[in-house]
Amino acid sequence: MPELPEVQTVVNHLKSQLIGRRILNIEIIWPKVLDNFKPEELFTYKSNLKVNDVFRRAKFIIIQLDFYILAIHLRMTGKLHIIKDEPFPKHTSSVINLDNNYKLIFEDVRKFGRIYLYRNLDVINSKYGIEPLSNSFSSKLFQDLILTKKRNIKGLLLDQSIISGLGNIYVDESLWMSGIHPNSISCSISKLKLKRLHESIISILQEAIASKGTTIIDFSVNGESGRYSSQLRVYGKKGHQCLNCKNNIIKLRVCGRGTYVCKKCQKIYTKR
Repeated sequence: MPELPEVQTVVNHLKSQLIGRRILNIEIIWPKVLDNFKPEELFTYKSNLKVNDVFRRAKFIIIQLDFYILAIHLRMTGKLHIIKDEPFPKHTSSVINLDNNYKLIFEDVRKFGRIYLYRNLDVINSKYGIEPLSNSFSSKLFQDLILTKKRNIKGLLLDQSIISGLGNIYVDESLWMSGIHPNSISCSISKLKLKRLHESIISILQEAIASKGTTIIDFSVNGESGRYSSQLRVYGKKGHQCLNCKNNIIKLRVCGRGTYVCKKCQKIYTKR
């Protein structure tokens, strides 16, 4: 599933092509792609809807209209393309027709991706936590979020209601960079280590966005794969030598997820 950097990469690609355009209609090819509305509900106030902004919230691509937002979740294999005269891709779920004869194509092989219609961000904000690249994501706030809970640290970081946008790849990378074992108990980790983890999360996400995300299997934007795959330090590196200590990276199962760890560099915290 695309994580924060991949979704932000899609947003960065779409902004200049969508802002100022008007939506003429939505063609539905896969019936379930619209989760909570029908196409005609989008045109209650105006027949043509202007796109005022395109931005990311959590793992959603938000298309801001005059009276609504369209929230697009790519899930496992969703992709968005802007095309004009080309044929639709084989696995197209929906087509948003724009006023300049271009089309926003939602392609999705596994058909898990969805488009939601909301008045505003309230529904999403009620379910998703703080943005890790926002100004509000201070070291103190992060420490308060972690130390006030007695949970597995990897599971806590993956919990979208606490911190939004993080997934398996960037959690593993951040825990390795900060020297914390993913089976650590959150409230047992020292403040110094949490400060390092906070810094690691921010720097890794920024690096990944600069490289247009990580492609492990399927992610691409306009046919271009993410370049951060070549910069991964631990994720997917089972049997490779740790860049810090030369010990072999191992793969564990943590919170039901494949997890990559250097047992020598990453300390497990279970007690105060």
